[in-house]
Amino acid sequence: MGNVRTLATREQWATLRRHLELVVERNQTVNLTRITSWDEAVCLHIVDSLLLQDAFAKAPAGAFVDVGTGAGYPGIPLAVVTGRNATLIDSVGKKASAVRDFVHELGMDEQVRVESMRVEELARKERGRYAVVTARAVAQAGVIIEYAAPLLCRGGRLVLAKARPSDEEMHVGDRVAALCGMRRVSRETYELPADMGHREIISYERVGNPRIKLPRATGMAQHHPLGM
Repeated sequence: MGNVRTLATREQWATLRRHLELVVERNQTVNLTRITSWDEAVCLHIVDSLLLQDAFAKAPAGAFVDVGTGAGYPGIPLAVVTGRNATLIDSVGKKASAVRDFVHELGMDEQVRVESMRVEELARKERGRYAVVTARAVAQAGVIIEYAAPLLCRGGRLVLAKARPSDEEMHVGDRVAALCGMRRVSRETYELPADMGHREIISYERVGNPRIKLPRATGMAQHHPLGM
């Protein structure tokens, strides 16, 4: 618990704990997480999410979007600790519905919006609106870079949380970033408490216009990835 409290205030921790309680309760009827131990959940959901804070601090002010939010991680913890407005999206309707309930229960309706949609759809509706895009264990770096580029404002940042990305994934990511008007600006490594895992937080900045039309048709990024 001490590890969490170095990353969040006492009041914020109370909200983060309540969110996790709601996730555990809803997980009995909706498959939101495979983690059943409370201590593991604190580490692998809350602490893991809050590792993105430093990268957030280097992005411009403004709202963020969490792609593939699942049970609301890292979106809800980051909204709690940064105070930024957030849009949390997941293509699975049951997950988005559960997270919408969590947001309401936590009293965060005015700050956090939850949508069930594909990221390409959001990009068509809200091009260039966001200062930050986050994604945790969603897809290969190159795919997420393509998703994020049309959502970000100039100077905005994509912040990825990965376990152990391969050299090939990083090289492909850099190639895709160049096509999408972005560039990699940081790569930080962390070890989670109690040997629960290695994490890398990788940031890409939107520095120019993409050299291709984005977003591509829904599903193209995943099934026909750039940079390969």
